[in-house]
Amino acid sequence: MPASSQRQNRNALALGWEAIRANIAPALLIQALMLAVFIAYYSNPAVAEALNRFATFKKAHGVLFVVTTTILAASILPEIFLVLFFQRGRVRGENLRNILFTAPLWAVDGIAVDLLYRGLAAFLGDTATVPVVLAKIGIDQFGYNVFFAAPYGVVAYQWKNSGYSFAVLRRNLTFAYYREKVVPTLCTTWAVWIPLMAIIYSLPLALQFPLFSLALTFWVLLLTFMTNRFAGKSGRPRAVVPIKMSPNLAQ
Repeated sequence: MPASSQRQNRNALALGWEAIRANIAPALLIQALMLAVFIAYYSNPAVAEALNRFATFKKAHGVLFVVTTTILAASILPEIFLVLFFQRGRVRGENLRNILFTAPLWAVDGIAVDLLYRGLAAFLGDTATVPVVLAKIGIDQFGYNVFFAAPYGVVAYQWKNSGYSFAVLRRNLTFAYYREKVVPTLCTTWAVWIPLMAIIYSLPLALQFPLFSLALTFWVLLLTFMTNRFAGKSGRPRAVVPIKMSPNLAQ
């Protein structure tokens, strides 16, 4: 492997690890909550009954539930975390502008994920056996993520960071851009989502999307951090002292 390719791979791993460390507090909170819900569902009949009623509510409201839940999880909650953890409780106009951008962006993604989960359940079955769970994880992480979810999120956030420049957007729709910016995101995606998908796909179909929504909050924080670094910005809001970057990462 050429030296330049080796440096790019090291930078990708470093960027992904830095993103995880920067958001470790909200990440642990969300992951602990997901694990607690999973354990409670299979060990506590009262919790299982409550979650099943919640699943029935989701079925009854369909796309409206999906869109509302996704906007709350991927647009509103991440901004609340930013205010609490990084902005010392101070709300700024930038938080509202971020919500106006992320709400429609993630609503589309939420609809796509719901269709994916329902399609996998129809194709592979709504059971939590090891082969079925592994097959769903494989299709999800190495199919859906590679060809849609990762490039969709990275390109959209880079477009936002460019000031919504369509010239920049066109340049980002290339294989070179995919290799340079999306591949590092995929490395972090697999590290974060494969364990979480094992939990999600071990639950009944009707509960998979609500659990995905919890994980999505964490992922949006990571994606925001990484795409800000791609744009040469600090991963955190401007009011926080920027993390010192190596010259290779600030590109």
